[in-house]
Amino acid sequence: MRMAILIAIVIATMPAFAFAQDNCYDKAQDQAALNKCADAAFKKSDEKLNELYRQIEIRLRDDADTKKLLVQAQRDWVRFRDAECDFRTAQAAGGSMMPMLVAQCMTHLTQSRIQDLEGYLNCEEGDMGCPVPSAN
Repeated sequence: MRMAILIAIVIATMPAFAFAQDNCYDKAQDQAALNKCADAAFKKSDEKLNELYRQIEIRLRDDADTKKLLVQAQRDWVRFRDAECDFRTAQAAGGSMMPMLVAQCMTHLTQSRIQDLEGYLNCEEGDMGCPVPSAN
């Protein structure tokens, strides 16, 4: 039963793009290699997230109050991401799959956050529901 739950977690948290982008998982011969693949995918997503975040910071350079809200929102989001991934992977605690499952969860949630930040960067001029000014 526990193995079935772990397999379900892997399937649910493993974004399809991770497999489509490279064949790291295909080449992996053991769990340690799978863990490295998942970690590499997370690092790539995290780099993209940080790049978008910096772009938003630049657009908010003249609006200290909104920039402060951005910083707080991102800190809260990181706490949420970490807590959510701890929860999602609780059944694998202490197991060799745990690092892979956590990294895959973090990648999945980071990709979602990337979409949010990209949306902020592509707001229409005058969109009052968008906290980030359009590019000049």
